[in-house]
Amino acid sequence: MQRLKGVLFFVFSAFFLQGMAQGKGDTLHLQLDSAEKFFLSQNYSLLAQKYNIDAQKALVLQARLWPNPNLSIAHGPVFHVSNPDATFINNSSTAASLSQLILLAGKRNKQIKLAEANAKLSEYQFFDLLRTLKYTLRTDFFSIYYLQRSASVYEEEINSLQLVVNAFMEQLGKGYIAEKEVVRIRAQMYSLQSEYNDLLNQINDLQTELKLILQVKPSWYIDPLVDSGAVSGLDPDKYSITTLVDSAYHNRTDLQIARANTDINKLNYSYQRSLAVPDLTLAFSYDQQGSYVNNFQAIGAAIDLPFFNRNQGNIKSARTMIDYSTALEKSTAATVEGNVARALQKAFAQDKLYKSIDPKFSRDFNRLMHEVLQNYQKRNLSLLDFLDFYDSYKENILQANSIQSNRVTAFEDLNYYTGTPFFNN
Repeated sequence: MQRLKGVLFFVFSAFFLQGMAQGKGDTLHLQLDSAEKFFLSQNYSLLAQKYNIDAQKALVLQARLWPNPNLSIAHGPVFHVSNPDATFINNSSTAASLSQLILLAGKRNKQIKLAEANAKLSEYQFFDLLRTLKYTLRTDFFSIYYLQRSASVYEEEINSLQLVVNAFMEQLGKGYIAEKEVVRIRAQMYSLQSEYNDLLNQINDLQTELKLILQVKPSWYIDPLVDSGAVSGLDPDKYSITTLVDSAYHNRTDLQIARANTDINKLNYSYQRSLAVPDLTLAFSYDQQGSYVNNFQAIGAAIDLPFFNRNQGNIKSARTMIDYSTALEKSTAATVEGNVARALQKAFAQDKLYKSIDPKFSRDFNRLMHEVLQNYQKRNLSLLDFLDFYDSYKENILQANSIQSNRVTAFEDLNYYTGTPFFNN
């Protein structure tokens, strides 16, 4: 019995003192602000959207340009009019025409405004992409952090049970340990390994997404460094619901995109109506010897007659698109207040749950764990009682991490739905 106590003391002392490590290859230790800077400088989706903004601004420049004038020149021999059968005279004649298209009904100004509105829309799309990717980055960052803390609990228990299994297997043949206890421990260890593997899969999925956002090597492992003090200081009472909703109406990029699309469709409707007005072409002509007099000069004008095509279909389509985009804008606006109110409600609930947990509880649980170990060493507790207590310890830590993760996500939801980083941490 004394020998068994010595083995148990060694096993559980090793469990409480050893550090847990997981092979992760190249590890990138990142704080949240560093991750965001990395993201802003490296993400290819943002870079592509920036190029789109430049392309749309170039179209504004194009819209400001006037149509080019048209010059046509003809040169050929001159024949006798009175004697068509005669060979042509040994001289030639030149005719030239210079014309300029004049856009009527304010088409040029309407084109400029339409191009400017599209350029503005591309900027809103950039910031909406930025808002979405930043939200994903931040939520993944915190989720990985709290899942890693939960994974460490599994690592500790699995490693400790593995040590117990190894020690008990040595004692099994000597009659110190019942076989059913060894089977029970191994079954518990296998169950934990399965849960741990599922947890690692969640972490790896988030790691893949986060590495894609940050555009880092797939072989790297991102280790989030979180300022616990800043996270604990988050307070949903810091801003009123009115402030949050007003910010959402002014800064939500999806709402700005909906408004911009409505404006674009209105401008397009105005432009399509202007296209119903034909454009005017002014021309100056010169003919050296090909007219009824030599050196003939004339000015002229040309315009299409709007008898058949008055752009009716495009005008009707543009008018319908105004109604369509207006309905979408109202639909987007209608969700804003509801999104913010629900996110704030969740933040209050998660914050209340977080603050209801006694900070001493975990410390007391850790102390009790050591006492349980000592009692088990003295055989005052059965193995099943010890494992049940350790399961309670594990569930307590996992639940605490889940509560903290859900709380941070609730504040990130508020940042996302208001379009403003009210709650930075």
